[in-house]
Amino acid sequence: MYKKLLFVMVCLSLFTVIIAACSIKEQVEASTKVKMGSANFIDTTVTVKKGDSIALVDTVSGPHVISNGTWQGNKAKAGAEPGAPNIGTINFAGNDSKNIGPFTTAGTFEFYCTIHPGMNLTVKVV
Repeated sequence: MYKKLLFVMVCLSLFTVIIAACSIKEQVEASTKVKMGSANFIDTTVTVKKGDSIALVDTVSGPHVISNGTWQGNKAKAGAEPGAPNIGTINFAGNDSKNIGPFTTAGTFEFYCTIHPGMNLTVKVV
């Protein structure tokens, strides 16, 4: 009788531990912060190690919409390089921060603000 009760208690304990472990979400801390001004990236080029992420930090109250691609003159050229994290569009309402990455492939990757002509960011991954 006690063996069965002990067995049931051990099984319930293991089940609880497994459920709790599955609900833990991994958060990746960005090692590099890239600040955005009202219509520009403060640093237009950053270098990170393979496996790192970057945090885009909107330092003003104005909006930004960041995507893969670049401005070439006054013309936007959307598109992700092979190996780049495809971020879709990341919306900033002002005074907020969001991560891009991890960057798992070495290379040079371009990001731009779709609403601010000339607002380009180059990420070099080594």
